[in-house]
Amino acid sequence: MLLTGCATAPAYQPPTVDTPAAYKEAGASAAHPGGPAGIAPDWWRVYADAPLNALEARIDVSSQTLRKAVALLEDARAQARAAHAAYFPTISAGLSASSSHTSANVVGRSLAGKTEPDHLLGLTASWEPDLWGRIGNGVDAAQARAQASADDVAAVRLGLQAELAADYFGLRSADREIDLLRRTVDAYGTVLQLANNRYRGGIATEGDVAQAKAQLESTRAQLADLRLTRTQLEHAIATLLGEPVARFSLPPLADTAVLPTLPAMPAALPSQLLERRPDIAAAERRVAAANAQVGVARAAFFPSLLLAVGGGLESTSLASWLTAPSRFWAIGPALAATLFDGGRRQAVADSARAQFDASAADYRASVLRGFQEVEDNFAALHALQEEATSQQAATEASKRALALGLDRYRKGAVAYLDVSVLESTALASERAAELVHRRQLIASVMLVKALGGGWQSTAVAP
Repeated sequence: MLLTGCATAPAYQPPTVDTPAAYKEAGASAAHPGGPAGIAPDWWRVYADAPLNALEARIDVSSQTLRKAVALLEDARAQARAAHAAYFPTISAGLSASSSHTSANVVGRSLAGKTEPDHLLGLTASWEPDLWGRIGNGVDAAQARAQASADDVAAVRLGLQAELAADYFGLRSADREIDLLRRTVDAYGTVLQLANNRYRGGIATEGDVAQAKAQLESTRAQLADLRLTRTQLEHAIATLLGEPVARFSLPPLADTAVLPTLPAMPAALPSQLLERRPDIAAAERRVAAANAQVGVARAAFFPSLLLAVGGGLESTSLASWLTAPSRFWAIGPALAATLFDGGRRQAVADSARAQFDASAADYRASVLRGFQEVEDNFAALHALQEEATSQQAATEASKRALALGLDRYRKGAVAYLDVSVLESTALASERAAELVHRRQLIASVMLVKALGGGWQSTAVAP
């Protein structure tokens, strides 16, 4: 019993991590922390975007990345079943028929120069009792790895969902910018016509016409570049969904002026993050697997017991093969131990302990990265909200300044260069406002991902 206690794996406890009481960047939301059910599994529905909902539903059906993760999970589960099979006896059977001839020039053999047939039918069974926990710890390690693979599937699914949402919002933002640039091109075309008319009337200079045309063509170039960005985002979405790019299209919305809903920030506590993120749960399960492997390495220092039994029929002639005198059998235990191996077992045990330490470090690093991602996105949402307010005011002011500048240009009070500066400022301001809104949406998606989405850790039966 004392030896058995020495051979078992160390008592497992998840590695300790320093968990703060609240997120620094969460602000007032930390005062009202949400429970584990605070984020729904279909969290993207809070944006109230029907096309996004339809796209997200296709992730589980056709994503090749997710299919790979599921295949790896099936592999881990099969390995766990294989490890569990070591608890049971191994039974094997054999049937053979052979003839052998002994050299006649061998002295001292009764069968020298003779040919002897041999017909054999045998059945053997062997079983190794798990005295030192080698099999049990191996099963625990395999089961922990299977649980980690299940968490990996959830992490991959959440990552794909978040990436799809971010690409989708980027595409819709590009649609709104394309619409803005189209309207701007039309407006610049009108201004170019006005400059031409004033030039023909002798009121404006040829430089005004050239400046207006340069402004128009520059905006058209921006429009072409933005269309390329939109096309690439559409291709990225197709790949995420596991579809050929040639067969996938996402047409612009009928009303590009409608902005997606920016949901309220989810509230959470740092202590909940360890239970809400599948990647952190997977890292913890790998620590448990490494701990069990320490027990497997310890068991190698103790002897192994093998219980075996075998029997069957063997005869030199087929006529007497199935008779009672042809029976043979053997039964008995075998105890074997390694006395010297040049330090190999100790090296394996040291390796197992080092792998446990490495897995524990990976787990703590995963937790720290999780805290950082949550803090980063809380901070981004707060900062972008302030930026959006200021940018909206700047956009309204630039529109007003442009309208006044165009009116003064029509009256001949200012040169076109002044109008050109106002046009550039107004367009840049509107595009900046759109960029801020896009960043807000993506930051909210990344915050949901950083908090683990709608995934929850579940207790796994022993």
